[in-house]
Amino acid sequence: MSFQKAADLLRLAEMATARYSGVNLTDIEETFSVDRRTAQRMTKALEEMFPHCTTQVDDERRKFWKLRADDARLMLAQGIRDSELAAIELSIRRAERDGAVTEVRALSGLRDRLLAAMPGPHARRAEADAEAVLEAHGFASRPGPQVRVTADLMGVIGAALKGPFAMTVVYAGGRDPDRERRLEPHGLLLGTRRYLVAREAGGDGRLQHYRLDRIRSARLEPDSFSRDPDFDLTTHASRAFGSFHADNEYGEVVWRFRPAAAATAQEFLFHPTQQMNVEEDGSLTVRFSASGHLEMAWHLYMWGDAVEVIAPDALRIMVENHRRGDFPAMP
Repeated sequence: MSFQKAADLLRLAEMATARYSGVNLTDIEETFSVDRRTAQRMTKALEEMFPHCTTQVDDERRKFWKLRADDARLMLAQGIRDSELAAIELSIRRAERDGAVTEVRALSGLRDRLLAAMPGPHARRAEADAEAVLEAHGFASRPGPQVRVTADLMGVIGAALKGPFAMTVVYAGGRDPDRERRLEPHGLLLGTRRYLVAREAGGDGRLQHYRLDRIRSARLEPDSFSRDPDFDLTTHASRAFGSFHADNEYGEVVWRFRPAAAATAQEFLFHPTQQMNVEEDGSLTVRFSASGHLEMAWHLYMWGDAVEVIAPDALRIMVENHRRGDFPAMP
């Protein structure tokens, strides 16, 4: 069973659980935009996957499929989708704007309970995706400088990742800037600069990073491909401090913040694998493993002389002549 078919089956199970009378073939046709034969195949798959599924026929001779309330536990175990969380967040913002205090409290409580039931990594991802939707609707903003990326390019990449479908790009960052490259996208890294993680079709199979601001043109291809089953975007992203990866720089990183900066630094998630330790003198030591010394240096500069690089030596040398003590505030 393909991923999309599995997702559709779970959605159908949700409908059959939530609706009092269950779901009929017409409901399935309208919800999933399928024909009658496909709708019938979906109900058969529902019966096979959920043995306790019951059926009934109403006075108009329409057949309904219904799941018991106990089967709802399986649905709840999935948590909340990013699109669903975004819809709740948008409703909260509209209620706040309209001064509907009761609705704000009720919706906020619902959102918090749903997020609390989700595993931490999934909840954080859903919240991040919801922020993107809020930004698109004008309810959130990301201040500060950022590299421009066209909406058309993001649309092509989004469709390619969801497929997954191959995409053809002209990339100005390579040795041959006019050559068309056929890429198989695996994910996006969103940092100071944005990178597409992809492998080139017909290449050596290695995943490479392509800066979005250097992609001159992109088009979606109708051909699908098989993603690397061993690839995990979260694990891949954790090998870098920001969005830039450098295998030759990967290793342990140790920073020590002065006692005056320790409380502020403790509020930061510098890296998903970080370990923090408060020393006897009140200073804070942060350890993690990653690459990307330049992006680390960019961040460390904001702390002035309130932080010291203990390891690696290459990073310590890079920043030691740029630490200053006259910044009026910490990050």
